[in-house]
Amino acid sequence: MATEIVNVKEFQELARQALPKMYYDYYSGGAEDQYTLRENMEAFCRIQIQPRILVDVSKIDMSTTVLGYNTSAPIMIAPTAMHQLAHPEGEVATARAAAACNTIMVLSYMSTCTVEEVASSCNAIRFFQLYAYKRRDVSAQLVQRAERNGYKAIILTADSPRLGRREADIKNRFHNDVLYFPIGLISAIKPLQDIGWLQSITKLPILIKGVLTCEDGKIAMEVGVDGIIVSNHGARQLDYVPASISVLEEVVHAVTGKVPVLFDGGVRRGTDIFKALSLGAQAVLVGRPVIYGLAAKGEYGVKRVVDMLKDELELSMALSGCPSVKDITRSHVRTERDRVQSML
Repeated sequence: MATEIVNVKEFQELARQALPKMYYDYYSGGAEDQYTLRENMEAFCRIQIQPRILVDVSKIDMSTTVLGYNTSAPIMIAPTAMHQLAHPEGEVATARAAAACNTIMVLSYMSTCTVEEVASSCNAIRFFQLYAYKRRDVSAQLVQRAERNGYKAIILTADSPRLGRREADIKNRFHNDVLYFPIGLISAIKPLQDIGWLQSITKLPILIKGVLTCEDGKIAMEVGVDGIIVSNHGARQLDYVPASISVLEEVVHAVTGKVPVLFDGGVRRGTDIFKALSLGAQAVLVGRPVIYGLAAKGEYGVKRVVDMLKDELELSMALSGCPSVKDITRSHVRTERDRVQSML
Protein backbone atom coordinates (compact mmCIF):
# COMPACT_ATOMS: atom_id res chain seq x y z
CA MET A 1 0.00 0.00 0.00
CA ALA A 2 1.37 3.40 -1.03
CA THR A 3 2.27 5.84 1.72
CA GLU A 4 -0.04 8.84 1.78
CA ILE A 5 1.55 12.18 0.85
CA VAL A 6 0.84 14.58 3.70
CA ASN A 7 2.80 17.70 2.72
CA VAL A 8 4.30 19.43 -0.29
CA LYS A 9 7.89 18.57 0.64
CA GLU A 10 7.21 14.87 0.13
CA PHE A 11 6.57 15.40 -3.58
CA GLN A 12 10.27 16.13 -4.05
CA GLU A 13 11.24 12.53 -3.33
CA LEU A 14 8.52 11.25 -5.65
CA ALA A 15 9.87 13.51 -8.37
CA ARG A 16 13.41 12.28 -7.75
CA GLN A 17 12.21 8.72 -8.25
CA ALA A 18 10.21 9.58 -11.38
CA LEU A 19 12.74 11.69 -13.28
CA PRO A 20 16.04 10.95 -15.01
CA LYS A 21 18.86 12.20 -12.79
CA MET A 22 19.81 14.95 -15.27
CA TYR A 23 16.32 16.44 -15.22
CA TYR A 24 15.86 16.12 -11.47
CA ASP A 25 19.22 17.80 -10.87
CA TYR A 26 18.25 20.62 -13.23
CA TYR A 27 15.00 21.33 -11.43
CA SER A 28 16.29 20.89 -7.88
CA GLY A 29 19.75 22.44 -8.08
CA GLY A 30 21.03 25.89 -7.24
CA ALA A 31 24.14 27.92 -7.96
CA GLU A 32 27.65 26.91 -6.84
CA ASP A 33 27.72 25.88 -3.14
CA GLN A 34 23.91 26.07 -2.96
CA TYR A 35 24.09 28.14 0.22
CA THR A 36 21.26 30.41 -0.89
CA LEU A 37 19.24 27.41 -2.06
CA ARG A 38 19.26 26.04 1.50
CA GLU A 39 18.85 29.48 3.05
CA ASN A 40 15.71 30.21 1.01
CA MET A 41 13.89 27.59 3.08
CA GLU A 42 15.82 27.77 6.35
CA ALA A 43 15.29 31.53 6.72
CA PHE A 44 11.57 30.88 7.12
CA CYS A 45 12.37 28.72 10.16
CA ARG A 46 13.84 31.74 11.96
CA ILE A 47 10.59 33.71 11.70
CA GLN A 48 8.10 33.04 14.47
CA ILE A 49 4.35 33.45 14.20
CA GLN A 50 2.61 35.46 16.93
CA PRO A 51 -0.99 34.22 16.98
CA ARG A 52 -4.00 36.12 18.24
CA ILE A 53 -6.62 33.96 19.92
CA LEU A 54 -9.54 36.19 20.88
CA VAL A 55 -10.86 36.37 17.32
CA ASP A 56 -13.80 34.72 15.59
CA VAL A 57 -12.26 32.41 12.98
CA SER A 58 -15.31 30.26 12.30
CA LYS A 59 -15.06 31.38 8.66
CA ILE A 60 -11.78 31.83 6.80
CA ASP A 61 -11.59 33.71 3.51
CA MET A 62 -8.29 33.29 1.65
CA SER A 63 -9.43 35.00 -1.55
CA THR A 64 -7.57 38.06 -2.79
CA THR A 65 -6.77 39.99 -5.95
CA VAL A 66 -3.52 40.38 -7.88
CA LEU A 67 -3.48 43.31 -10.30
CA GLY A 68 -7.25 43.34 -10.00
CA TYR A 69 -7.70 39.65 -10.89
CA ASN A 70 -9.54 37.50 -8.40
CA THR A 71 -7.80 34.41 -7.07
CA SER A 72 -8.86 31.85 -4.50
CA ALA A 73 -5.73 32.37 -2.39
CA PRO A 74 -2.56 34.49 -2.47
CA ILE A 75 -0.70 31.63 -4.19
CA MET A 76 0.55 31.85 -7.78
CA ILE A 77 2.43 29.39 -9.99
CA ALA A 78 5.90 30.78 -10.64
CA PRO A 79 7.52 30.78 -14.09
CA THR A 80 9.63 27.63 -14.33
CA ALA A 81 11.25 26.18 -17.42
CA MET A 82 10.52 23.18 -19.60
CA HIS A 83 7.66 21.36 -17.90
CA GLN A 84 7.64 18.61 -20.52
CA LEU A 85 10.88 17.32 -19.04
CA ALA A 86 8.80 16.61 -15.93
CA HIS A 87 5.65 15.32 -17.67
CA PRO A 88 4.57 14.81 -21.30
CA GLU A 89 1.66 17.25 -20.98
CA GLY A 90 4.00 19.96 -19.71
CA GLU A 91 2.71 23.48 -19.13
CA VAL A 92 -0.75 22.53 -20.42
CA ALA A 93 -1.21 20.23 -17.42
CA THR A 94 0.11 22.93 -15.09
CA ALA A 95 -2.27 25.51 -16.54
CA ARG A 96 -5.25 23.21 -16.16
CA ALA A 97 -4.34 22.63 -12.53
CA ALA A 98 -4.08 26.39 -12.00
CA ALA A 99 -7.53 26.84 -13.51
CA ALA A 100 -8.97 24.09 -11.30
CA CYS A 101 -7.48 25.80 -8.23
CA ASN A 102 -8.60 29.26 -9.38
CA THR A 103 -5.10 30.63 -9.13
CA ILE A 104 -2.77 32.55 -11.46
CA MET A 105 -0.09 30.87 -13.57
CA VAL A 106 2.99 32.66 -14.89
CA LEU A 107 4.16 30.98 -18.09
CA SER A 108 7.91 30.90 -18.56
CA TYR A 109 9.55 32.12 -21.75
CA MET A 110 11.29 28.73 -21.62
CA SER A 111 8.01 26.85 -21.79
CA THR A 112 7.99 23.60 -23.75
CA CYS A 113 4.38 24.25 -24.77
CA THR A 114 3.60 27.29 -26.88
CA VAL A 115 1.91 30.44 -25.65
CA GLU A 116 -1.05 29.48 -27.82
CA GLU A 117 -1.28 25.86 -26.60
CA VAL A 118 -1.37 26.93 -22.98
CA ALA A 119 -3.90 29.68 -23.69
CA SER A 120 -6.30 27.32 -25.46
CA SER A 121 -6.03 24.56 -22.85
CA CYS A 122 -8.11 26.19 -20.11
CA ASN A 123 -9.40 29.44 -18.67
CA ALA A 124 -6.67 30.02 -16.09
CA ILE A 125 -5.59 33.61 -15.50
CA ARG A 126 -2.14 33.72 -17.08
CA PHE A 127 0.82 36.09 -16.95
CA PHE A 128 3.83 35.77 -19.26
CA GLN A 129 7.47 35.88 -18.15
CA LEU A 130 10.03 37.55 -20.42
CA TYR A 131 13.75 38.27 -20.48
CA ALA A 132 15.39 41.35 -21.97
CA TYR A 133 16.66 40.37 -25.40
CA LYS A 134 19.43 41.90 -27.45
CA ARG A 135 17.03 41.78 -30.38
CA ARG A 136 13.95 43.76 -29.50
CA ASP A 137 11.97 42.20 -32.33
CA VAL A 138 12.17 38.86 -30.44
CA SER A 139 10.73 40.50 -27.31
CA ALA A 140 8.08 42.33 -29.31
CA GLN A 141 6.86 39.16 -31.02
CA LEU A 142 6.58 37.31 -27.70
CA VAL A 143 4.74 40.17 -26.03
CA GLN A 144 2.33 40.48 -28.96
CA ARG A 145 1.62 36.74 -28.92
CA ALA A 146 0.98 36.83 -25.19
CA GLU A 147 -1.32 39.82 -25.52
CA ARG A 148 -3.26 38.26 -28.42
CA ASN A 149 -3.78 35.08 -26.44
CA GLY A 150 -5.23 36.67 -23.35
CA TYR A 151 -2.23 36.84 -20.99
CA LYS A 152 -2.88 39.55 -18.44
CA ALA A 153 0.59 40.82 -17.48
CA ILE A 154 4.26 40.69 -18.43
CA ILE A 155 6.81 39.58 -15.83
CA LEU A 156 10.25 40.91 -16.81
CA THR A 157 12.99 38.83 -15.18
CA ALA A 158 15.88 41.18 -14.48
CA ASP A 159 18.44 39.05 -12.67
CA SER A 160 19.86 37.01 -15.56
CA PRO A 161 22.30 39.03 -17.68
CA ARG A 162 24.38 35.85 -17.52
CA LEU A 163 23.56 32.33 -16.44
CA GLY A 164 24.46 31.33 -12.89
CA ARG A 165 26.94 28.50 -12.39
CA ARG A 166 24.91 25.36 -11.69
CA GLU A 167 27.49 22.67 -11.13
CA ALA A 168 25.17 19.67 -11.28
CA ASP A 169 24.18 20.74 -14.79
CA ILE A 170 27.84 21.08 -15.74
CA LYS A 171 28.57 17.55 -14.49
CA ASN A 172 25.51 16.21 -16.30
CA ARG A 173 26.46 18.11 -19.48
CA PHE A 174 23.03 19.66 -19.56
CA HIS A 175 23.98 22.47 -21.93
CA ASN A 176 22.28 21.93 -25.26
CA ASP A 177 21.11 25.41 -26.30
CA VAL A 178 18.10 23.93 -28.09
CA LEU A 179 17.00 22.39 -24.81
CA TYR A 180 18.52 24.85 -22.44
CA PHE A 181 18.98 28.60 -22.04
CA PRO A 182 19.82 30.65 -25.17
CA ILE A 183 21.94 33.00 -23.11
CA GLY A 184 23.41 34.70 -26.15
CA LEU A 185 20.07 36.36 -26.76
CA ILE A 186 19.84 37.87 -23.27
CA SER A 187 21.16 41.28 -22.30
CA ALA A 188 21.45 43.08 -18.98
CA ILE A 189 18.42 45.14 -18.02
CA LYS A 190 18.80 48.83 -18.81
CA PRO A 191 15.94 50.04 -16.62
CA LEU A 192 14.84 53.20 -18.35
CA GLN A 193 15.36 51.97 -21.88
CA ASP A 194 14.05 48.40 -21.64
CA ILE A 195 11.09 49.00 -19.35
CA GLY A 196 10.19 52.22 -21.12
CA TRP A 197 10.32 50.43 -24.46
CA LEU A 198 8.16 47.57 -23.17
CA GLN A 199 5.63 50.07 -21.91
CA SER A 200 5.54 51.60 -25.39
CA ILE A 201 4.62 48.32 -27.13
CA THR A 202 2.02 46.87 -24.76
CA LYS A 203 -0.88 47.96 -22.63
CA LEU A 204 -0.34 45.04 -20.28
CA PRO A 205 0.96 45.76 -16.78
CA ILE A 206 4.70 45.09 -16.38
CA LEU A 207 6.18 43.57 -13.22
CA ILE A 208 9.91 43.27 -12.60
CA LYS A 209 11.22 40.05 -11.05
CA GLY A 210 14.53 39.65 -9.25
CA VAL A 211 14.52 42.57 -6.81
CA LEU A 212 16.50 41.93 -3.59
CA THR A 213 17.34 45.43 -2.33
CA CYS A 214 15.49 48.57 -1.38
CA GLU A 215 17.68 50.47 -3.88
CA ASP A 216 16.43 48.36 -6.80
CA GLY A 217 12.90 48.62 -5.48
CA LYS A 218 13.14 52.41 -5.63
CA ILE A 219 14.60 52.33 -9.15
CA ALA A 220 11.75 50.08 -10.26
CA MET A 221 9.29 52.59 -8.87
CA GLU A 222 11.04 55.44 -10.68
CA VAL A 223 10.74 53.71 -14.05
CA GLY A 224 7.07 53.04 -13.51
CA VAL A 225 6.65 49.28 -13.17
CA ASP A 226 3.24 47.96 -12.13
CA GLY A 227 4.56 45.49 -9.60
CA ILE A 228 7.70 44.01 -8.05
CA ILE A 229 8.63 40.40 -7.38
CA VAL A 230 11.16 39.88 -4.62
CA SER A 231 13.16 36.88 -5.84
CA ASN A 232 16.67 35.44 -6.06
CA HIS A 233 15.72 33.24 -9.03
CA GLY A 234 15.29 30.19 -6.85
CA ALA A 235 18.93 30.55 -5.76
CA ARG A 236 20.00 29.57 -9.28
CA GLN A 237 21.95 32.71 -10.21
CA LEU A 238 24.37 34.28 -7.68
CA ASP A 239 25.08 32.17 -4.61
CA TYR A 240 25.41 33.81 -1.17
CA VAL A 241 22.76 36.42 -1.86
CA PRO A 242 20.17 36.71 0.91
CA ALA A 243 17.17 34.44 1.17
CA SER A 244 14.26 36.19 -0.50
CA ILE A 245 12.21 36.22 2.72
CA SER A 246 14.99 38.01 4.61
CA VAL A 247 14.86 41.07 2.32
CA LEU A 248 11.14 41.15 1.56
CA GLU A 249 10.28 43.69 4.24
CA GLU A 250 12.90 46.25 3.19
CA VAL A 251 11.68 46.14 -0.41
CA VAL A 252 8.08 46.53 0.77
CA HIS A 253 9.11 49.62 2.75
CA ALA A 254 10.92 51.06 -0.27
CA VAL A 255 7.83 50.67 -2.45
CA THR A 256 5.59 52.38 0.15
CA GLY A 257 2.43 50.69 -1.08
CA LYS A 258 2.48 52.26 -4.54
CA VAL A 259 2.51 48.93 -6.39
CA PRO A 260 1.98 45.33 -5.29
CA VAL A 261 5.00 43.39 -4.05
CA LEU A 262 4.93 39.66 -4.76
CA PHE A 263 7.28 37.10 -3.27
CA ASP A 264 9.20 34.11 -4.67
CA GLY A 265 11.64 31.73 -3.01
CA GLY A 266 11.55 28.71 -0.74
CA VAL A 267 7.81 28.42 -0.07
CA ARG A 268 7.01 24.89 1.10
CA ARG A 269 4.38 25.40 3.79
CA GLY A 270 1.24 27.38 4.43
CA THR A 271 3.07 28.96 7.35
CA ASP A 272 5.70 30.21 4.86
CA ILE A 273 2.94 31.94 2.91
CA PHE A 274 1.50 33.40 6.11
CA LYS A 275 4.91 34.79 7.06
CA ALA A 276 5.46 36.36 3.63
CA LEU A 277 2.03 37.99 3.73
CA SER A 278 2.75 39.29 7.24
CA LEU A 279 5.93 40.93 5.93
CA GLY A 280 4.06 42.73 3.17
CA ALA A 281 3.77 40.41 0.17
CA GLN A 282 0.44 40.50 -1.64
CA ALA A 283 0.92 36.93 -2.88
CA VAL A 284 3.61 34.28 -3.20
CA LEU A 285 4.85 32.41 -6.26
CA VAL A 286 5.57 28.69 -5.98
CA GLY A 287 8.08 27.10 -8.35
CA ARG A 288 9.84 23.82 -7.57
CA PRO A 289 6.96 22.19 -5.65
CA VAL A 290 4.77 22.61 -8.73
CA ILE A 291 7.39 20.87 -10.88
CA TYR A 292 7.72 18.07 -8.33
CA GLY A 293 3.97 17.59 -8.26
CA LEU A 294 3.86 17.56 -12.05
CA ALA A 295 6.67 15.00 -12.28
CA ALA A 296 5.08 12.74 -9.69
CA LYS A 297 1.41 12.85 -10.66
CA GLY A 298 0.86 15.15 -13.62
CA GLU A 299 -1.99 17.66 -13.53
CA TYR A 300 -3.39 16.04 -10.38
CA GLY A 301 0.00 16.44 -8.67
CA VAL A 302 0.12 20.17 -9.41
CA LYS A 303 -3.41 20.62 -8.15
CA ARG A 304 -2.58 18.61 -5.04
CA VAL A 305 0.45 20.82 -4.30
CA VAL A 306 -1.61 24.01 -4.57
CA ASP A 307 -4.49 22.56 -2.56
CA MET A 308 -2.12 21.40 0.19
CA LEU A 309 -0.64 24.88 0.47
CA LYS A 310 -4.10 26.40 0.53
CA ASP A 311 -5.23 24.02 3.27
CA GLU A 312 -2.16 24.79 5.36
CA LEU A 313 -2.57 28.54 4.85
CA GLU A 314 -6.21 28.33 5.89
CA LEU A 315 -5.22 26.51 9.07
CA SER A 316 -2.41 28.99 9.77
CA MET A 317 -4.87 31.88 9.42
CA ALA A 318 -7.41 30.22 11.71
CA LEU A 319 -4.87 29.44 14.40
CA SER A 320 -3.36 32.94 14.17
CA GLY A 321 -6.66 34.79 14.47
CA CYS A 322 -6.92 36.01 10.86
CA PRO A 323 -10.34 35.42 9.27
CA SER A 324 -9.26 37.04 5.98
CA VAL A 325 -6.04 37.81 4.12
CA LYS A 326 -6.36 41.51 4.93
CA ASP A 327 -6.28 40.63 8.63
CA ILE A 328 -2.72 39.27 8.33
CA THR A 329 -0.42 42.03 9.61
CA ARG A 330 3.17 42.68 10.58
CA SER A 331 2.22 42.11 14.22
CA HIS A 332 1.65 38.43 13.46
CA VAL A 333 5.34 37.62 13.00
CA ARG A 334 8.57 38.10 14.90
CA THR A 335 11.81 38.13 12.91
CA GLU A 336 15.45 37.84 13.93
CA ARG A 337 15.76 41.62 13.64
CA ASP A 338 12.82 42.06 16.00
CA ARG A 339 14.47 39.82 18.56
CA VAL A 340 17.79 41.69 18.34
CA GLN A 341 16.06 45.05 18.68
CA SER A 342 14.15 43.86 21.73
CA MET A 343 17.46 43.14 23.48
CA LEU A 344 18.92 46.63 22.84
